[in-house]
Amino acid sequence: MHFDLFTLLPEVFPSYLNSSMMKRAQEKNLLSFGVHNIRDWTHDKHHVTDDYPYGGGGGMIMKPEPIFEAVEDVIGSPPDCPIILLTPQGRVFTQNEAQRLALEPKLALLCGRYEGVDERVRTHLVTDEISIGDYVLTGGELPALILIDALTRLIPGVLGDEKGAANDSHASGLLEGAHYTRPAKFRGWEVPAVLRSGDHAKVAQWRREQALLRTLERNPEMLSKIDLSKKDKVFLKAQKTSF
Repeated sequence: MHFDLFTLLPEVFPSYLNSSMMKRAQEKNLLSFGVHNIRDWTHDKHHVTDDYPYGGGGGMIMKPEPIFEAVEDVIGSPPDCPIILLTPQGRVFTQNEAQRLALEPKLALLCGRYEGVDERVRTHLVTDEISIGDYVLTGGELPALILIDALTRLIPGVLGDEKGAANDSHASGLLEGAHYTRPAKFRGWEVPAVLRSGDHAKVAQWRREQALLRTLERNPEMLSKIDLSKKDKVFLKAQKTSF
């Protein structure tokens, strides 16, 4: 999978994209990046990429010319992949959205700054708008990294455990349950006996129940959006909850 990132802060990306999972994915030729400084497509000596808004008001707006030229030079016109603007006005990013986007061989990510981009960028260049939550950040660089991280985990061969991504919180429609590792006893707190039993069926059932319980406690609305088995419903009713 290939990502082209368009940004005013290209220095933000290398340290994260060349570390850990991202680094290994690139070494396996499963992932590649192009980081493009929008300022390189300006035509004035000061490399200005923003200007005052028409009609007045506070803040500055990213100019359309360098954005259009940058994207069209790198991606082509018409574009050969989705062009996603990271903006608080976009559709909220979810695991389902990550699974959909992970099927794309190539994505272009446009990182907004200041008060946002000229509306003509939204109307005539961008194909999609995504937000990572109902809050405002200084720019789209961190949201772009979050989106890349979420999608990279879904690329076959990236994770050491092929089933790892499928067991993540939200991937199954539930939050993940409790996890334990060695030592078996720490400050008097012991790992549940079922996890040390060697009975894979019982371990799987315990993990399913823990996921149901954690979801019930922390985000119960999720339970109404998935198909619960008869065994799931019996367990939840035992928690004095009706479904």
